[in-house]
Amino acid sequence: MKKNVLAVSIASALSFMAMERAHAAGFALYEQGISGMGNAYAGAAAVAEDATTVWWNPAGMSRLPKGMNIAVGGAAIMPSWKFSDKGSVAALGQPLGGNGGDAGDTAFVPSAFFAMSLNPAWSFGVGISVPFGLKTEYDPSWLGRFQGIKSEVQTVNVNPAVSYKLSDAVSLGFGVNYQRGKVDLTTAANYTAAGAAVPPALGGPIPIAPGTEGQNKTSLDGDAWGFNIGALFNVAPATRVGVHYRSQLDYSLDGDTSFSNRPASLGAVLPDGNVKLDLKTPDSLAVSAAHRINDQLELLADVTWWHWSVIKTQPVVRTDGAQNGRTLSNLTFNFDDTYRLSIGANYKLSQPWTLKVGLAYDQTPVPNAESRTVRLPDSDRYWLSFGAKYQASRNDVIDIGYVYIKASDADINNVQNNPAAGQANGNVIGSYKASVNVFGLQYQHTF
Repeated sequence: MKKNVLAVSIASALSFMAMERAHAAGFALYEQGISGMGNAYAGAAAVAEDATTVWWNPAGMSRLPKGMNIAVGGAAIMPSWKFSDKGSVAALGQPLGGNGGDAGDTAFVPSAFFAMSLNPAWSFGVGISVPFGLKTEYDPSWLGRFQGIKSEVQTVNVNPAVSYKLSDAVSLGFGVNYQRGKVDLTTAANYTAAGAAVPPALGGPIPIAPGTEGQNKTSLDGDAWGFNIGALFNVAPATRVGVHYRSQLDYSLDGDTSFSNRPASLGAVLPDGNVKLDLKTPDSLAVSAAHRINDQLELLADVTWWHWSVIKTQPVVRTDGAQNGRTLSNLTFNFDDTYRLSIGANYKLSQPWTLKVGLAYDQTPVPNAESRTVRLPDSDRYWLSFGAKYQASRNDVIDIGYVYIKASDADINNVQNNPAAGQANGNVIGSYKASVNVFGLQYQHTF
């Protein structure tokens, strides 16, 4: 029971990526700059319209105006996650609880990008953005509280990059990525069941009054390094194709965990202490195209493959005390590889105004209801995007964007009342309804 209570909390360390699925499936966060938002980021690796190309395809820096280019923006992300109970079972020794309210919470995601030409062939750029981050919170007395109550995530990515123009038709780009992530988690702790699960060798079982519970708070942080590489091809006078690859990142998260309202008799069974979780994020490969029909209309498309299947089982390990080095739990997700498909269009309405529209299908890596958790109730997503670009002056551009994302209804059948396996966290059985509204604003300047 000690292992289970702690492991369920730390399982959500994956939330610093996974919880971001509120507006993109799996670990992906697409709000890296706002200029592509109106197109649902279709053609992102091919358009190279501003300094955000440092993230989407660094080879695109060769297409930017000579001199220095900046793009600064932010997105307000407003998710809604509502659970409906369809036969959930209370945690052992505890009352069931309610449906949790709306677990979504508004977040602001900023970004800043810079690119400059060094000479006719070489360009340099750097991007600072938030690839993952969210705050989600259920009511503390909800029926799934022993599987998760609150997840608060903060991350930052720094991405210096260079591009080289081989010819008028071909450019190459390469970047290095440093990411830092911080995770704060709160989960209910079932002390009644924990006492009953103490083996005789440790003085158990320890009688704890029915309904006795507290909270387990876990805080972890860590960093990771990776790279991105891309190529941009002018395959015809009106057509560009971009190819962009982002590598896996090896994260090492270290932190501590503590228990509130813990009975004194369980101090040795559920000790506070240090924990560690090592994991890999998936690599991805994007192929984008941009085709200009005429001086007013441009069509965009993108296919992105995500290697989610690298995430199957992640061990959680103690790092201090008598249990140092002991595996507390193997966190099983059994993700599948996925695709994201998007199409879009730009229409030049007048000299200063360009209108944007886009559609996207974002496939979830969660294979079934049994693999879905309260920390990760992910499902397939459908994007409808609108935006506009306003050329305020020769050197100043303002982009606005809006996205409505509807997630497919997601069944969950997370069974964690299994005394034989040391589990007493309840069975969460039901479905989720989710949608997200995203508003974005960006300013560009060339000098």
